[in-house]
Amino acid sequence: MAEASVVTTHCLGYEVLQHPPYSPDLAPSDFFLFPKMKKPLRGRRFDNREDVIFEVEQWFSRKAEDFYKEGLKQVKKLWHKCVTLQEDYMEKN
Repeated sequence: MAEASVVTTHCLGYEVLQHPPYSPDLAPSDFFLFPKMKKPLRGRRFDNREDVIFEVEQWFSRKAEDFYKEGLKQVKKLWHKCVTLQEDYMEKN
């Protein structure tokens, strides 16, 4: 963390939690969203960045609220498992 961020965080009374620098198994986007989004986009070719953004936005807009609720439930369960194991290695289910 940059020094200014550390000072501001401390002054505001927040506690900085230590975590691994990159933990893809615990990132909600890597755990739930990206694997599901990659399936319909796999093998497709796009002419430009805007076309990719459009397709991804369309994909998100077609998802019902329950889709996101289920994803958050799964992530919460994974985080709880990680805390229970005290950050020990977890096999993928």
